[in-house]
Amino acid sequence: MQITLVQGLLIALLVFICAIDKHMEAFMWFRPLVVAFFTGIILGDVRLGMQAGAVAELSYLGLLTVGGTVPPDPLFAGLMTTVLAYTTGCDVNTALGLAVPFALIGQWINTGTNTFYAGFLPKVDKCAAAGDEKGIAKVMYTGWILYAAMFALAAFLSTYALQSGISAFVAAFPEWLVHGFEVAGGLMPAVGLALLLVVMLKKENAAYLLAGFVIMVITNCQNILPIAVIAGCIAYVNFTRDMETAKLTAASAATAAQEGDFEDGI
Repeated sequence: MQITLVQGLLIALLVFICAIDKHMEAFMWFRPLVVAFFTGIILGDVRLGMQAGAVAELSYLGLLTVGGTVPPDPLFAGLMTTVLAYTTGCDVNTALGLAVPFALIGQWINTGTNTFYAGFLPKVDKCAAAGDEKGIAKVMYTGWILYAAMFALAAFLSTYALQSGISAFVAAFPEWLVHGFEVAGGLMPAVGLALLLVVMLKKENAAYLLAGFVIMVITNCQNILPIAVIAGCIAYVNFTRDMETAKLTAASAATAAQEGDFEDGI
């Protein structure tokens, strides 16, 4: 399948908007699940977009910016997983593996633009010393636009301008290499979830993880929605229990304080 000029421009506009949101982290539109969904709408294959977004989101779920490290870009991961699956006809797992270099391109753009921003700091300092709020806002908005424009340009080149070369390059891969990308792409969601668990998993919550895994295996469920509903019910029960415990603790503390006042009075 070929991407038309109009589709390429719409994808560039989508990436421009999502890149601004990525800089602000306001609506989380830059996440692979969202980017892939809207890319699927633009390409006319929403189902493919949702499938690609799901595997890409799981794969990049646990990648966090820690200190000075910059992880591969989730925006480009979701975008190119969808685009590669659409243009080359491969499955989403293979496309996910093929999209890793493009995620690294997004990483380099992010690092390069942030380094370039250092040149704006003296201007910001001058505006701050003069109390020029509009000047600071102008510099800030200029940086946002340049940042988003770089992402949009890279997206347009990757999805439309260079699509023939990319498709021919992928088509030249031997079957064993394509299968390797498929296997690697299939493992990436598990790795992403494992990275997330390293940050979030506590011994108090390990039983819930084990219970969810056992339910999925026993029922052979192909949809995680029932597990999500069960998890929501458990979360609600725990929330109400914690609220009641907090009320009882507060009441006990108030009673103890009143008893202390009576003893002081006696």
